[in-house]
Amino acid sequence: MEMFWTIFGVTGVGGFSIGNLVMNAIGITFIYLAIRKHYEPLLLVPIGFGILLANVPPIVIAGEEVFYTSVTNPNSQMYFLYYGVLKGIYPPLIFLGVGALTDFSYLLSNPRLILLGAAAQFGIFVTYFGALQLGFDPLQAGSIGIIGGADGPTAIFLSSQLAPELLAPIAIAAYSYMALVPVIQPPIMKLLTTRKERLIRMNPPREVSKLERVSFPIVTFLLCTILAPGASILLGMLMFGNLLRESGVTERLAQTARTSFIDIVTILIGICVGCSASAETFLTPQSMKIFALGAFSFAVATASGVLFAKLMNWVGKEPLNPLIGAAGVSAVPDSARVVQMVGNEEDSSNFLLMHAMGPNVAGVIGSAIAAGVLWSILAN
Repeated sequence: MEMFWTIFGVTGVGGFSIGNLVMNAIGITFIYLAIRKHYEPLLLVPIGFGILLANVPPIVIAGEEVFYTSVTNPNSQMYFLYYGVLKGIYPPLIFLGVGALTDFSYLLSNPRLILLGAAAQFGIFVTYFGALQLGFDPLQAGSIGIIGGADGPTAIFLSSQLAPELLAPIAIAAYSYMALVPVIQPPIMKLLTTRKERLIRMNPPREVSKLERVSFPIVTFLLCTILAPGASILLGMLMFGNLLRESGVTERLAQTARTSFIDIVTILIGICVGCSASAETFLTPQSMKIFALGAFSFAVATASGVLFAKLMNWVGKEPLNPLIGAAGVSAVPDSARVVQMVGNEEDSSNFLLMHAMGPNVAGVIGSAIAAGVLWSILAN
């Protein structure tokens, strides 16, 4: 019996709680949505399994609880992997890969679409004031508001700098809403547009020269970082990756950045974000508020993009389908695909994807600038 109790003592049975059970259910749900529904599987599978890792029950050694997979336990290997999240190392590396993947020619062919990417960031600042009203301090409110940009790496980067204590729920909320873009956005888009507006056909994009494509990342970086120096690391890596793509002389580097490199960092950031969601840190009233504010922020961002597109259509001469305004959030390319899907429901021969990619990539730039502005203002 003494041997039995010794063996039982090094199992996790005694430390398993209802909270661990709930979090395991959440992790399994994420994995289910990724596999069954194909909701961002590259993100939800690592995050979901990371949640399972985070909720391995502790064992008692010498009267103390030991968590083998805790991101706060210096004796855990996850502690060192999580350092890249906590110090904001992984997000700029993700931006490097995104830059190497992104074709900005759709935006360059119709530069006014950048206004839609800017308009969609309105949800960030609305949510910031909403978070203040719910009792969060300014640093925490800024970190929560950035969820509305639908950009997980940016949300992780800003919260790691301003409110690391809220990093886990903010990161989970940001990536969850990114994965649920096909569910959240269509009802808002249909509510704010008429069938006639959804049937609008846009003029074909013009051809963009190589000089324009090569100049864009350099000029954009210089201009944006003069206006928002706090965004320099995210925008710098994004534009550096794009320069590798467009220069025509660094194809090996661009190929690496947009394939194996970004895949490795995605695995690390996903598993680490999931591992930060233990029952003790995640199942709190504060986390529930963050999830509610995140949903509100994302809804406002989507609505802002659509409404601003309608405004541009009213004052401009060139036809603009207001559905593409929803792509102003930076969930690339999922929001653009949703625009195509909703547009095809009305007219299967109306191809909006290429037009929606303009505000979609503008949203990536916009969310990085918004994060830089918030960081610069709130950190002082």
